[in-house]
Amino acid sequence: MLNENIVKALIEKGLEERSDLFLIDLKISADNKISVVIDGDNGVTVEDCVFMSRAIEHNLDREEDDFSLDVASAGATSPLINKRQYKKNIGRTLNVKAKSDAKFEGVLTEAGDEEVTLEWKTKEPKPVGKGKIVVNKQAKIKYEDILEAKVIIKF
Repeated sequence: MLNENIVKALIEKGLEERSDLFLIDLKISADNKISVVIDGDNGVTVEDCVFMSRAIEHNLDREEDDFSLDVASAGATSPLINKRQYKKNIGRTLNVKAKSDAKFEGVLTEAGDEEVTLEWKTKEPKPVGKGKIVVNKQAKIKYEDILEAKVIIKF
């Protein structure tokens, strides 16, 4: 079976050459199927996947270990995992589930080192009289409190 540390080292070496890319997930199955998921600060192209595939494949010996390799980009509907994914999605609408069971849907306005900020508008009853008014809301959520966050795709 392939050594995961060796594959990780090859990925890290490739990422040193391409600092705009980052690793989202690495899995190696018992039958030596290597699955790598990457993302990039400016998205991921087919050429980026080919680059990462070559960085791994050309440095492993097929005579020693028979393996298959799959390099893919994080899908548009995949949950955000890495802090860099939040930063690249500033200005987009997120659906966030917090560990406290709270749910938020709003525009990601900030992605700091410790937390993200979401903003949205909602209608609330007027303080005096009948009817509703539009109110701006904001939530600051620590990364550690986020159970799942997904970008909402709008057409």
